Amino acid sequence: MMNDKLLIMSLLFVVFSCDLVRAQGVKKISNDELVALMKQPDLQLVDVRTPEEVSFGIIEGAEHRDFYHPEFASKMTELNKNKPIVVYCAAGGRSAQTGEVLKTMGFKEVYDLTGGFRHWQEEGNPVKILE
Repeated sequence: MMNDKLLIMSLLFVVFSCDLVRAQGVKKISNDELVALMKQPDLQLVDVRTPEEVSFGIIEGAEHRDFYHPEFASKMTELNKNKPIVVYCAAGGRSAQTGEVLKTMGFKEVYDLTGGFRHWQEEGNPVKILE
């Protein structure tokens, strides 16, 4: 009986600890949440797709930083660690990795756009074509 209570208490501790770690990490956001965040004047929006992918369009206001560029990490250090940052890629893989790296670099408020640029575009959100 006592072992059962101890086991339950231990499991609850692990669950709450995991939630706390997740809360301090990168937050996945929807397209609607991005639209709301874009109203903040200090938001940093970063597209981490390749130049070829960006040639088909970019979210208005985004800065491009090629995930595969040899100087990618040093380019990310040019951004402000104290301002909120949203990263996105084509579908979510590279931006998820970027978000985790940004957190380890000391960025305070990091968001990752769920579904990436593809999902943004599929839902009919505005896209800017670069010339």
